[in-house]
Amino acid sequence: MADYFNIKKMIDSKREYKQQMARVDALPPDYQFVFKKIAHYMFQFARGDGYDMLKIHYELIDLFEEGVQQGKPVLDVTGKDVAAFSDELLRSANTYIEAWHDKLNREIAEKLGNGGA
Repeated sequence: MADYFNIKKMIDSKREYKQQMARVDALPPDYQFVFKKIAHYMFQFARGDGYDMLKIHYELIDLFEEGVQQGKPVLDVTGKDVAAFSDELLRSANTYIEAWHDKLNREIAEKLGNGGA
């Protein structure tokens, strides 16, 4: 969270983000569309400063560029279940899902105790 208020890091990250988005804009339209849909989906779960989410996006750009170079349709890269593909990407991110899980379990444990009886 310390990076969240670090102005230099924010400026550098914004510059880097713009460079990465230029790479997205260079992808074929179907790849751009799927990337933007995945990015929107994933940012709904972002927690904290979101920098770990950007790392995943950059890796996704690399994967998509490789798919384009190999002449693959975008759904051959992601699979037809793009939501499941996105969820798999989210496994390595710091998301609100873990916080929600922890909160749910904590509130139940506080109310019912460890035995739940």
